[in-house]
Amino acid sequence: AKAALPLMQGRSGALVTLTYLGADRVVPGYNTMGLAKASLEAGVRYLAASLGPKGIRVNAVSAGPIKTLAASGIAGFSKILRYVEENSPLQRNVTTGDVGNVAAFLLSDLAAGVTGEIIYVDGGFNTVVGAIPASGASE
Repeated sequence: AKAALPLMQGRSGALVTLTYLGADRVVPGYNTMGLAKASLEAGVRYLAASLGPKGIRVNAVSAGPIKTLAASGIAGFSKILRYVEENSPLQRNVTTGDVGNVAAFLLSDLAAGVTGEIIYVDGGFNTVVGAIPASGASE
């Protein structure tokens, strides 16, 4: 953000970062990353407050689990995908396209009045489930 400030100032700039439910809820095995994501989300709010007067918006997208090559290395990931699909209101997992569309919105002028927000793109999972149970994360 600091390096981009001169390029964005006065130009309706926008920053978007990615976070995860583990910042707010206990996710088995997420541990240190949960702390890092919680700090990132606080950073989004503080940056939004300090950069807003310069015309720069700062938001985050909290994506649900997505079946990617990198995720395939996470122990129990297929069970997590199944659990989220079965328990989210939309009864499906989200895609990279779903997340990309929300990021594009947040970076566009359509979101000119949105800053300091964490937008969940998880099929509504975060609204109905307290946490991912440990049994859902082990194979």
